[in-house]
Amino acid sequence: MELSQYVLDPGYQLAHLTHSLPPLQPAPPPLPYDQPQPPTLPPPPQILFLFLCRCLHLNPNIIKDGRCLVFHCFVEYSFACFAWGKACYCVHYSRKVTAFFFSSWLALWPFLFEKINKTKVIFSGDDVPARERVLLICNHRTEVDWMYLWDLALRKDCLGYIKYILKSSLMKLPVFGWAFHILEFIPVERKWEVDEANMRQMLSKFKDPRDPLWLVLFPEGTDFTDQKCLRSQKYAAENGLPILKNLLLPKSKGFNACLEDLRSTLDAVYDVTIGYKHRCPSFLDNVFGVDPSEVHIHIRRITLDDIPMSESEASAWLMDTFQFKDRLLSNFKSEGYFPPHGTEANLSTFKCLVNVVLVLILTGGFTFLTFFSSIWFKIFVSLSCSYMVSATYFNIRPLFIHKQHREVLAGKLHSIWLLASPECGGSCWELK
Repeated sequence: MELSQYVLDPGYQLAHLTHSLPPLQPAPPPLPYDQPQPPTLPPPPQILFLFLCRCLHLNPNIIKDGRCLVFHCFVEYSFACFAWGKACYCVHYSRKVTAFFFSSWLALWPFLFEKINKTKVIFSGDDVPARERVLLICNHRTEVDWMYLWDLALRKDCLGYIKYILKSSLMKLPVFGWAFHILEFIPVERKWEVDEANMRQMLSKFKDPRDPLWLVLFPEGTDFTDQKCLRSQKYAAENGLPILKNLLLPKSKGFNACLEDLRSTLDAVYDVTIGYKHRCPSFLDNVFGVDPSEVHIHIRRITLDDIPMSESEASAWLMDTFQFKDRLLSNFKSEGYFPPHGTEANLSTFKCLVNVVLVLILTGGFTFLTFFSSIWFKIFVSLSCSYMVSATYFNIRPLFIHKQHREVLAGKLHSIWLLASPECGGSCWELK
């Protein structure tokens, strides 16, 4: 029987809440001797309950006692969620939970920009649908371009699923780097011979069509400055490439890798161009409510059929796209807006305030538990922080549990059951 059938059987769960542990399900008829005999898999929550009772020297026969019933329910349903996630590759459900918590926190920034700092965020171009799987290519005018993309992602219900390809040094930032790691941002050294293997490995994890995906790539590779622009124009003149006035020359290796690995699972490519009125903001400008007074975001939705398949033709298409963006930015400088504008509605103040309250409750609750709960919770928090430091520094990431590994997992659970079951000794469950 499949692991998911044990976890999702309502009758089985109800029996555990009201009675003692139910007996094992009858085993299926044995297969012929020339076929491998699969292990009989007992209910996973029952395995964990008995195993933990054994480790904690508890007697499972007193399950009807109120305290043990609470303990049993907690263990059983915690393992049920965990096991069901593993049965379905685990990644899909862990991403849903991660997206919920982090989108609540990230939504504070659009609230800060638009409601507190009174920055006008004006959208133009195509009205794109919600919760698509897209590759998003954007100009990199300043160090905070990526933060204003949250305003668009929030409106399209993809804020928790937005991922960036960013320089690896940012992954080592305290706290922020941990969040980047959990959200599966792709770190790069900006040297293709170094980055290719890691980038393709990360891209291979983003192919589940059930997960919304906003993968953001800045093909320029770094933020725009006048000095960098002069160097880029000099290189373009020496190599017969288009000379761009408002952008740096795009690098096509990362773009081609994303298309090659994800083309079959993407819905579209978004060509996003960001323009700022008056002056470009810095990170501290955003925090303290200084300019920009207006941020203009132009979106073009491009279907995959409009992008060539071959690497050389796709690179040429990317260069043509940046020439179009350069003209768009030149017009923005003279006219002050991207046509046509006004494609997105304003944020709901009520929803923003509800989210602020939710974040305050969650943050306050976890802070209280960290400083005023038992020593074991403090140890857990300390170990978690230690793990995140090492994981972000050395780029350690958990592995998938694939279908072909389920049989191995079933065999290990069966072994634990044989060690933990009262039927296999009885006296081992006596209180000590």
